[in-house]
Amino acid sequence: MKLIDACGWLQYVLKGPRSETYRDYLLGETILVPTVVMYEVYKVIARDLSEELAAQTAVQMKTKLVVPLTDDIAFYAADICLKHRLAMADAIVYATARTYEATLVTSDYHFAQMPDVEYLAGE
Repeated sequence: MKLIDACGWLQYVLKGPRSETYRDYLLGETILVPTVVMYEVYKVIARDLSEELAAQTAVQMKTKLVVPLTDDIAFYAADICLKHRLAMADAIVYATARTYEATLVTSDYHFAQMPDVEYLAGE
């Protein structure tokens, strides 16, 4: 099971340098999508491109296993935030991945040295 971070979804949708790599992940095994990732991706696409493309991407994200922010994940994320000095959204993403024993796939350097992360350098 994999969790693709917002940067991966954006690489895929916006045809960035790692879009093919992220596409392969997104077409593969079970993919988790935390609701905070949905928020981040929708916001960036709607702001920078169009609401129509943001809505299309949201539909695509909903075909994956959407994971809401629960109280357990929130408390776990707070602990991770304090331990690793991550931003709130990053801590929620990482806590969600760990809760579901999923590998976090990302190009976000904040996660590069963390356990159970597949870091794809260079956005």
